[in-house]
Amino acid sequence: MKLGQFEIYALSDGTFALDGGQMFGVVPKVLWQKKAPADERNRIRLGLTCMLVRAHGKTLVIETGIGDKMDAKLADIYAIEHTTTLPAELAKRGVELNGVDVVINTHLHFDHCGWNVRREGKQLLPTFPRARYFIQRGEWEHALAPTRRDRGSYITECFAATEPQTEFLSGDAEILPGIHVEVVPGHTRTMQCVRIESEGARAFFISDLVPTVAHLAYPWIMSFDLYPMETLANKERLLPQLAAEKTLVVFPHDPNFAWLKLVELHGQIAGRLA
Repeated sequence: MKLGQFEIYALSDGTFALDGGQMFGVVPKVLWQKKAPADERNRIRLGLTCMLVRAHGKTLVIETGIGDKMDAKLADIYAIEHTTTLPAELAKRGVELNGVDVVINTHLHFDHCGWNVRREGKQLLPTFPRARYFIQRGEWEHALAPTRRDRGSYITECFAATEPQTEFLSGDAEILPGIHVEVVPGHTRTMQCVRIESEGARAFFISDLVPTVAHLAYPWIMSFDLYPMETLANKERLLPQLAAEKTLVVFPHDPNFAWLKLVELHGQIAGRLA
């Protein structure tokens, strides 16, 4: 779709599943299962939404999905279903892998950077050979040496080979005119969201601050978040602002809605079709 002078598209890398209790933290199952029914292993189905942006004659990809680096055991644990893949979705839009100029990862959990790297024989190579990859330096350093609490969220095979092509950021930054990253702590210390603006039209890739539409409720916060009180503060700060600005909000993991606009009613935030 058109966003001012830019073009933006929501792309899918298929779906996967995570434990519902982990996805909703302190929220009781009797509440969250109404919005996200669990399977027999207590997992809920989640989307893997990435974005394609065309701006200033450049081709950008935001997030690269879960990729193909997992063995059979992990693929079963996470119930990965590649009904489509990011490379296939790009090809449908006429984008070759060597035609991507910029890749932005909000953070380096395995479900957000899986196609940063591809296999070629026994080698792991950057999937996008001409691209510059953008990530916060703090996120990269943490991904290489995570804590015992969150080391299961990182798979170095998914991203390490991109280091020669990576631009390390230290805080909010402009990637191209109208495309900015903003550090939004909570899920990780230096997770970044992506703000896109052209001719007064706005989109915001909100990443795991609000992974699904159900997480628009302020206290509905994942147990994966390392700093949940910062997640809460950032939701209370950003969501009313995004609603007031009529910004198109892109959710990384909602299986039904890639993006919605937000409305604020009686102090509560809800989504509506754009």
